[in-house]
Amino acid sequence: MTIAPGNPVPDATFKTMTADGAANVTTGELFAGKKVVIFGVPGAFTPTCSMNHLPGFIENHDAILAKGIDTIAVVSVNDHHVMNAWAKASGGNGKIQFLADGNADFAKATGLDLDMSKGGMGTRFRRFSMIVDDGVVTQLNIEEMPGKADISGAARILEQL
Repeated sequence: MTIAPGNPVPDATFKTMTADGAANVTTGELFAGKKVVIFGVPGAFTPTCSMNHLPGFIENHDAILAKGIDTIAVVSVNDHHVMNAWAKASGGNGKIQFLADGNADFAKATGLDLDMSKGGMGTRFRRFSMIVDDGVVTQLNIEEMPGKADISGAARILEQL
């Protein structure tokens, strides 16, 4: 079953890079008492993710925060080293929190997982964006096609805030 507005975000632990090295971030730490925009991508450095989806959130960072958002995060089924490299290469470092869901635990727990084994990519995220208020999903946008970033883009999130 896919998570829906009104549902609490399931417990999961992400990996992220900090100045002190790799660190765990739990969903409780990320969402409790905060209003968060999180979006998921099939893969860091992939064309649609790097050229269409992520740039919109970087460009609209200030406008999204001005609407009362505490954190903007991106999550992918990649390891934290790849996510850290993507943060640096994309210009999103310091604006977007880059989270690794290396074992797809969060992807599976939310029902936002996508089997991309035929393309050699294994389990990945369906492309999505959501607004989470104190651990509860208030808005959820899921793309039907992984190569599109329209429904789940930053412009849509801004409309929903």
